[in-house]
Amino acid sequence: MSNQYLDPNLKVFSLNSNFKLAQEIAEAIGVELGKCSVSQFSDGEVQINIEESIRGCDVYVIQSTSQPVNEHLMELLIMIDALKRASAKTINIVMPYYGYARQDRKARAREPITAKLVANLLETAGADRVITLDLHAPQIQGFFDILIDHLMGVPILADYFEAKNLSDLVIVSPDHGGVTRARKLADRLKAPIAIIDKRRPRPNVVEVMNIVGNIEGKTAILIDDIIDTAGTITLAANALVENGAKEVYACCTHPVLSGPAIERIENSKIKELVVTNTIALPDEKRTAKIVELSVASLIGEAIIRVHEEQSVSTLFD
Repeated sequence: MSNQYLDPNLKVFSLNSNFKLAQEIAEAIGVELGKCSVSQFSDGEVQINIEESIRGCDVYVIQSTSQPVNEHLMELLIMIDALKRASAKTINIVMPYYGYARQDRKARAREPITAKLVANLLETAGADRVITLDLHAPQIQGFFDILIDHLMGVPILADYFEAKNLSDLVIVSPDHGGVTRARKLADRLKAPIAIIDKRRPRPNVVEVMNIVGNIEGKTAILIDDIIDTAGTITLAANALVENGAKEVYACCTHPVLSGPAIERIENSKIKELVVTNTIALPDEKRTAKIVELSVASLIGEAIIRVHEEQSVSTLFD
């Protein structure tokens, strides 16, 4: 490998959630992926075996808690335990997509706060640091008592749209909660913002109320962190076109794309959906409308900077 990273104490392992991204990250750093096997007992229990010595090493484990969420989370927790018992010097968890993040507060009585629960599980298992991308809510960083590096997908998305040279842009947040994210993209593309005023009577159900801002005759770019069933984004796109937008692009960092998502996107007014590869997209979810960008070089650079004790914040510039 031409860009061989010379410190033998840096080890990168991948579990089952996104092996292709893990390979790209290892390549970006200049290391071989560590050898480990992840299998299951006949009753479904996860069995992990680390097949090389990692004593005294700084280990980075790449695992998104994407679908099947619980299986990938258990793989990660068991891997942390195995690394701890194998005398790893530090255990650094690289979670391109942090699952269970949408339950980050008690919105109603008697609800759990799963984003905090997952943070507790990772810490208790023995993780020393978490590197993640675009948490559903930035305050989730405060749920951790271990080190956390929170990377941003916006620069990658912004570079893509900048290269397209689209004219008369407006950046649209599909809800009030995403305004900060929309503002970051708007600042990079030097465009105004608009907001979709919506309400959510129950999970995965959305009603658009009205649009705040001028979108008439403009090319709209909708931005969100997660697109799950695509109800919000497709309703928003259709509402934008009905209210005079010239064309609509959409983008997100985490393409969960569950249930009717692909069908909804195909039948919507969205011209192109730009996503990153924090979650592995199976072939059946790859359509002509979906463009996938890689976060491998960003994460690879973050891992090198953490390992060499350099500033990570420069990656946001």
